[in-house]
Amino acid sequence: MTPPLSKDLNVKLSAMMFLQYAIWGAWLPLLYPYLKNHMQFADADIGNMFAVGAVGAILAPFIAGQIADRFFRTERFLAFSHLAGAVVVWQLASIEPGEGAVDQFLIYSLIYSLIYSPTLSLTNSLSFHHLPDRDRDFGRVRVWGTVGWIIVGIMIGQHLLRSYAGGDFTNAENPEVYAGYADAFKLSALIGVAMGVFCFFLPATPPMGKKEDNASFAALGEVQKQPLAILFALAVPISCIHQFYFVHTAGFLNTVQKELNDAGLANAINKFLGIGGGGLMTVGQMSEILVLAFIPLLATRFSRKQLLLIGLIAYALRMAIFAYAPGWLGDSAMGLILFGVALHGICFGCFIFVAFMIVDEECRKDIRASAQSLFNLVIVGFGVIVGSKIATGVSGWANDKSVIVADSPWHLPFERLFSLPMWASLVCIGVLMMCYQSGDAKGEESGSE
Repeated sequence: MTPPLSKDLNVKLSAMMFLQYAIWGAWLPLLYPYLKNHMQFADADIGNMFAVGAVGAILAPFIAGQIADRFFRTERFLAFSHLAGAVVVWQLASIEPGEGAVDQFLIYSLIYSLIYSPTLSLTNSLSFHHLPDRDRDFGRVRVWGTVGWIIVGIMIGQHLLRSYAGGDFTNAENPEVYAGYADAFKLSALIGVAMGVFCFFLPATPPMGKKEDNASFAALGEVQKQPLAILFALAVPISCIHQFYFVHTAGFLNTVQKELNDAGLANAINKFLGIGGGGLMTVGQMSEILVLAFIPLLATRFSRKQLLLIGLIAYALRMAIFAYAPGWLGDSAMGLILFGVALHGICFGCFIFVAFMIVDEECRKDIRASAQSLFNLVIVGFGVIVGSKIATGVSGWANDKSVIVADSPWHLPFERLFSLPMWASLVCIGVLMMCYQSGDAKGEESGSE
């Protein structure tokens, strides 16, 4: 009989997740509009910013994973990383538009990526190390990361609304508001300091002690086996599709609110949540809470493959809604578009969240931190780099002047833009159904394969 999750451990791990994702959620939803509208960076430069932000995830398995699996206590590595990261992210807020700004932002983004990215997978591996039951307990702990993302988004959104927009959310696109986005980096730094101090009080998580092989290379050997091989292969295009959402959805929703006459619900939501990072995209994080809360139940009812499939279907459906709902439904499209935003919870919960669970259960104990870092490499590393370059690069194609003429409907560029990740999602669904071979006991025991 699996022992229950203790209250003390539950509180500590939940607080860890809350702070971990509040650090990231403070600035990530604001990054593209901040760089585009305040820093005046070109799309190619913005694509480079997103891409360099993923470099740390690429190096993490070979640095942080090896250290945590072999030599250094995980909670201490997290503490020092977050304290150093707080110093660096504060510097991002001090960069002013003008000559040399692109290079400065690029350098600091690279340094911050090298420090922060490894902590994402290490908080997962630390949790898995201490939780009595992965399926039952991880969802209730990880959901607090989403809560942290939402709360910090509302905080910065309300701050921008009151301090820079004069309390009027229709002023969201004023230059003063975009300049105020820099405060998000300062808030992230303050939370980073709190996280760094808190990590010293996390449960002791020593290295597993098996030192005759390199943990990172051992993990590479594990991921070449099924089902991890196809899972890692699918993670690259799915991460690209995920990046499409984060790069373009805020601008899409802003345009929808201006173009549709029936935008009352969206306006009411923005009035409550604030502007910038708090706005309509927060609906997706709210749905994520519900999905993660039900993961323990879903994990007993569905196989891992079926959960992954549900996530991929949600990816395809969300992009289809963004691409075609405005053209098909006109002013009545807002409700369906908000449903598309809410699908983010299923996308993340049933694919990315479940994928981290699969990685943990398919690898031996002494290399799990490295394996988690390898998957993080794909999701937050290669996928983000490729996805950022594609998402920013195709903006010109979607707005091609030879196709988008003066009398074209306003939604045509978005139809062209979001149809690309929609078709990519459908291809991923086909690959999963044909190639994924479930080797997990949970899927076999449920009898649902």
